[in-house]
Amino acid sequence: MTKVPRWNALIELYNEQYPGVEVINATVTGGSGVNARAVLKTRMLGGEPPATFQVHAGEELTGTWVVADRMEDLTFLFEEQGWFDVFPSQLIDQITYEGGIYSVPVNIHRSNVMWYVPANLEQWGVEVPTSMDEFFAACETLQGQGIVPLSLGEAWTQNHLWESVALAVLGPDAWNGIWSGETDPAGAEMVEVWDTFGRVLDCTNLAEDAAGLSWQQATDMVMNGEAAFNIMGDWAAGYMTTTLGLTPGEGYGYAAFPGTDGIFMWLSDSFGLPVGSPNRDATIAWLTLLGSVEGQNAFNPLKGSIPARVDAVDAAPDAYNAYLQDTAAAWADNTLVGSLVHGTAANERFMGDFNQVMEIYQASRSAVAAANAMAAVCIQSGACGGGM
Repeated sequence: MTKVPRWNALIELYNEQYPGVEVINATVTGGSGVNARAVLKTRMLGGEPPATFQVHAGEELTGTWVVADRMEDLTFLFEEQGWFDVFPSQLIDQITYEGGIYSVPVNIHRSNVMWYVPANLEQWGVEVPTSMDEFFAACETLQGQGIVPLSLGEAWTQNHLWESVALAVLGPDAWNGIWSGETDPAGAEMVEVWDTFGRVLDCTNLAEDAAGLSWQQATDMVMNGEAAFNIMGDWAAGYMTTTLGLTPGEGYGYAAFPGTDGIFMWLSDSFGLPVGSPNRDATIAWLTLLGSVEGQNAFNPLKGSIPARVDAVDAAPDAYNAYLQDTAAAWADNTLVGSLVHGTAANERFMGDFNQVMEIYQASRSAVAAANAMAAVCIQSGACGGGM
């Protein structure tokens, strides 16, 4: 079982409830999860699975280990704990495969968030854009003042930006249609996505220093007044609140990416039950804690995320700041769609190969070439409804 500082509150709570169970630290560090996935693969295929492991809810688990019959169906736990009534149905659908449910989501992050400093926008005479047309108008105004409209960092942050642009252009149904096979990845809609993405890139620091910046450094550009906006998941709120000491709504502002208001692109840390898991009963107790109001409220305020349960924040409202309360309200009533970049929407092979699609686009700036390359990756990975 993974044990890292942000999980300590849950582990301590588990130890209080089950003092006779030892939680073993089997953390694998480095490589942005690559090293951990390699060790996990060795253990799972070698018949020595961990009791449980942390994984993004959705295809990162389903497309790798559920389809290989290496995970147990947890539907019984959802029924016993009444979780069908407290987890959104769209979330449950995303973690279901052939009628079985295979993970317990402990938190929710939002991907499609635009960050800014309210005082800076006022100084520059720019309002928060709510549509792509408004964004491009703001881009022109800002560039005229020598301000970077949208800060960007290393390669994965560029993929992160792409999925918000795609969601704005396509809408939730066509976005979901990519992964069900109903949206043609080489069709006119997707060509428009890539064309729009190119226009957005022209509003960034991509040609200057983006490749050498971490996501935190790209966020710092906004906080320092070098850039107006940044698109990042809401772990950025944790960074700005905890590390930079800023107050949400004052020191920094937030809004849905232009054109995606009312749509919540989500990702979630979750745990499942491997087939042959040692200490199965103790692991089920851990999963039960993860899905409980008490467990989710012990973890999420420290993580800077919101509970996956829609009833947990109301049970401890003082534990959540203004940003997290606003996000929890959106989680409860927005249309939900899964993130590509963070493991929810597509399987691991597609996610890896999508990097090459991005490289093709940035080298050629051909929307048609990128759409065709994406269609090929869909076929090769089987991630888009089995291919087109």
